[in-house]
Amino acid sequence: MKIKFIIPIVALVILIGASFQKLQDKPVLYIIGDSTVQNGSGKGADSLWGWGSFMYLYLKTDKIEIQNHAKGGRSSRTFLTDGRWDSIIKAIKKGDYVLMQFGHNDGGELADTLRARGTIKGIGDESQDIYNPIRKVNETVYTFGYYMRKYANEAKSKGAIPIIVSPIPRNKFNEKGKIDKDQYGVWAKEVAQQTGAYFLDLNNMVIEKYEKMGAEKVKAFFPKDHTHTNKEGAIVNAELVTKGIRELRKCDLKNYLKRK
Repeated sequence: MKIKFIIPIVALVILIGASFQKLQDKPVLYIIGDSTVQNGSGKGADSLWGWGSFMYLYLKTDKIEIQNHAKGGRSSRTFLTDGRWDSIIKAIKKGDYVLMQFGHNDGGELADTLRARGTIKGIGDESQDIYNPIRKVNETVYTFGYYMRKYANEAKSKGAIPIIVSPIPRNKFNEKGKIDKDQYGVWAKEVAQQTGAYFLDLNNMVIEKYEKMGAEKVKAFFPKDHTHTNKEGAIVNAELVTKGIRELRKCDLKNYLKRK
């Protein structure tokens, strides 16, 4: 009688093991950035949302896991020095993806007592030694490009696929009804070219969308300031990120997008 149960039990163990392995093999989309990608805890406090909070609307979440690690107030530098990247790079595996968007906070001071989050402008190899009054440590600060290269290259070293995203524009129309392009968007593109990462030009895509809508309609997306969007604005940006992914040549992330 005991023998009769051995085969079904063994088969069940194999089935469970195969299912677990399949779950383990499920790729992860890691999203890193600032408050324009995830505002606060990502639950819409003060009616503010980042685009990363709505990527689940456009991806097959039964096929790919989404982890939005973006954090408000962070620059390409402080996302690293806070240890947030370390926790990701330890877990990341071959076949995972990293969407990265920084720039909004990189233009700040290098060593002020309020944030100390700025980076050196550009994508070169310049560095500056400072005393960080927030962390109370000596720190070497590098360029925006240095930190973005680090994220892209380290992701690639683990077999993951980095996608550098240029930052969404601020709601700043000039008298001609135009929005100036972001210099960090230019640098993001140059870093993508340097590292061989994919580049998603969200800055230009959103500018084009906003300018077609006009300043009055776009104003409704920004209930608090010129930087942070409400739910409607965040969804518009998430739609454009999705469009950008769909148009990336030879990037398999598009295979996980829901049908239009």
